[in-house]
Amino acid sequence: MYFSGIGGTGIGPLALIAHQAGYTVSGSDKQASGYIDYLKAQGVNNIHIGQTKEEISNIHETQPIDWLVYSSAVSIEDPNHPELAFAKEHGIRITKRDELLNQIIQKHNLKLIAIAGTHGKTTTTTMVIWLFKQLGIPISYSVGAKISFGDMGHFDPASKYFVYECDEYDRNFLSFEPAISIIPGIDYDHPDIYPTREEYYKAFNDFFCQSKQVFAHPEDYEKIGLAGHSSEISLSDFTLTGEVNRKNALLVVEAIHNLTGEPVDKLIEIADSFPGVSRRFEKIAENIYTDYAHTPEKIRGALQLAHEVAGENIAVVYEGLHNTRQHFIKGELVDLFDGVKKLYVVPSYLAREDKDLELLTPEKLCEIIRKPANKEPSQLDKNLKTNILDLASQGTLVLCLTAGGGGSLDEWLRQQFINT
Repeated sequence: MYFSGIGGTGIGPLALIAHQAGYTVSGSDKQASGYIDYLKAQGVNNIHIGQTKEEISNIHETQPIDWLVYSSAVSIEDPNHPELAFAKEHGIRITKRDELLNQIIQKHNLKLIAIAGTHGKTTTTTMVIWLFKQLGIPISYSVGAKISFGDMGHFDPASKYFVYECDEYDRNFLSFEPAISIIPGIDYDHPDIYPTREEYYKAFNDFFCQSKQVFAHPEDYEKIGLAGHSSEISLSDFTLTGEVNRKNALLVVEAIHNLTGEPVDKLIEIADSFPGVSRRFEKIAENIYTDYAHTPEKIRGALQLAHEVAGENIAVVYEGLHNTRQHFIKGELVDLFDGVKKLYVVPSYLAREDKDLELLTPEKLCEIIRKPANKEPSQLDKNLKTNILDLASQGTLVLCLTAGGGGSLDEWLRQQFINT
């Protein structure tokens, strides 16, 4: 089994799960990254950087490939991708990740617990895994980030449930019929896949309807035109830092209580001890945090958490995810960072781009962003490192809103402040 785009947060965990479930796994990515290093450390060693017919041909000759699983980005960026072309020429089965995951779920008679939504998926998925582990219930899962208490992906032959971070991009989530779905938040996104807000909401409406049971906030039921319910659990019952985290935890506790019958008070206590997840308000160094917030709602949630911790003494380094998205959210960027005392804007992380759109450089983004007044374009260089260190040493919380994998602001931060 060959995974094209194996360094991605969706494909990487699935490759690890397939490896643990007994499949022979190989794969490739266009660039090296920490995710690939992580996979190799877990025993998935047959990975190469660069995606050419020659490379996949060499692997096929050594270990014949019967199934190629690819990420959405692979076909979107290049419909004539050399690995896909090779697989077609050699009669190799080609699918996206959903078919493999559905096969694993069906083969092992697992019940799918899907976490979907525009924002909060990774944290909420990780909270579900945390509660299962603390309750001592065997669990298989796939999550799009590194976690401190397990692998990114895990297959347990003793498990009855599979917990999956179920992405709406490329309509992936519509390939599943979950036993339980948890939806932490819905806001219009991915205009390249859903041209209108109505089409985006319709997809979630379909997903709700094909799920046997759904746990979501009343406002999200309302957005997609369905009747919801009010929880008897209150946000004030939780002590987690960050309103977004408390809202995520409320849904998780409600769902796990319904599934297992464990007392709500016990589940809240476990949720309050949640250790967090990589790249979600993750502390890199003293007063320096990294957060994979890239939509307006995610950014607002990260800022709220930062303000809860540090009051008004906050600076932000902003790396947009996709030039296409920056055009889409231009109107909200105007005052999205209001209340921040200093803002640095670095180049956006580019992938799956509309080449007809003007590149919004840091300088152009600074012209769009009116607040705060104290802002400046920047690069991932020594000057930025010095500025971050100066702010952090003065007691300012520096929130770095990062995107992407290899070559991203997040990777640069780790190189500058952890690996030196």
